[in-house]
Amino acid sequence: MNIAVIGAGPAGLMAAIQAAEGGGRITLFEHNPNIGRKLLVTGSSRCNLSNDAVEAAAFYCEDPAWMETILGVFGVEEFRRALDRLGIPTQKTDDGWYYPRSQSAQAVVEILGEALAERGIQLRVATHVHDIIYGNEAFQLHVTGLGLHQTESCDRLVLGAGGKAYPELGSRGELFGSLEKLGHAVRPLVPALGPIYADLGAFKELKGQRFDVLASIWRGEERLGQTTGNIIINQDGFNGPGVMNLSHLVALNPGAGLTLQVNFIAPFWSDLADILTGQVAHPCSLRAGLLRYFSPKAADFFIRRAKLDPAAKLNTLSEEQIRQLLEVSAEAKFSVTGAGSFRNSQVSVGGVPVGEVDPLSMESRLIPGLYLVGETLDVAGPCGGFNLHFAFGSGYLAGTHLASLQRKLSKERT
Repeated sequence: MNIAVIGAGPAGLMAAIQAAEGGGRITLFEHNPNIGRKLLVTGSSRCNLSNDAVEAAAFYCEDPAWMETILGVFGVEEFRRALDRLGIPTQKTDDGWYYPRSQSAQAVVEILGEALAERGIQLRVATHVHDIIYGNEAFQLHVTGLGLHQTESCDRLVLGAGGKAYPELGSRGELFGSLEKLGHAVRPLVPALGPIYADLGAFKELKGQRFDVLASIWRGEERLGQTTGNIIINQDGFNGPGVMNLSHLVALNPGAGLTLQVNFIAPFWSDLADILTGQVAHPCSLRAGLLRYFSPKAADFFIRRAKLDPAAKLNTLSEEQIRQLLEVSAEAKFSVTGAGSFRNSQVSVGGVPVGEVDPLSMESRLIPGLYLVGETLDVAGPCGGFNLHFAFGSGYLAGTHLASLQRKLSKERT
């Protein structure tokens, strides 16, 4: 069996490596001069591979049952075992995030590159596949490499060329047009996991400050999404996981008059509420109480905005004073003005709807022998290893299915 894989990102690399276990001829095409360029920048170059919180509900996906099927076969432990077999042991942080023990994305890429060579996979870097034709149960790839235009043939094709995020790393979404010609639907691609721009008003005073928050996006009275995480306030709005996990909702709803609500005290509300209601005796001043959770600059800002006396005893505040404090610290609302572009967003949302792909094999339900993995599909997860888990997982399922097909054909011939 002659198998082609397009894209040497995590999905394509895993698909090629697993497919090679079946003994067929595997060719991996990569537009960049090196493999794993986008993988190298993940997790601040530490390569955040997965997360204990990986579950179907965490992903942007039109069919949660489809995602549950994948994660039921390739969950966190299955992923760790697959990496162990490749020589990539993992370790978990206290908050459940998984990294390679090397703490190095470069080490992961080099190990995967060695795995390609060990399995005899033909690697064609600096090679651009710009069209895909299907007919007579075979695929024709129009390829440009080293200045030469060629047509390559294969029996099975895995497409893991990515979406449009980080275009400078080679992700431009150029093959979605080919998928449409083959009959697949393609949802418009928009940036995800990027900054959210908003009218900060007085909160511009807190530029450069970091907070752990509960953030939500609203369209009128409808809450579109909610997440917790760390944010940083910058000149034009917010960045950090606490808002990045919501940025696709902004991109998917242009001109909708969205509102970003930020609860700055959510992470410690239970503790603070006990003091405010007198459940715990704590006769400190309001300012000293807020300094338990905020920097002096932030504490002073919230007190000033609430028009309260910083020297007032925290456990003697009236209901009205507590309401004033909550209004500025727990119910801060900002008019959204936009979201990040593909250049400053980590992934993209859009692509082929998941219903057009078998979740156990990643094979197209429309084109036999075509496998769609990673960001080719309309799936996106939050920050914290979710997207790498899906990329590697979808590649693993495609590759193992192809390996089993090759073994079956070999048995039939004998």
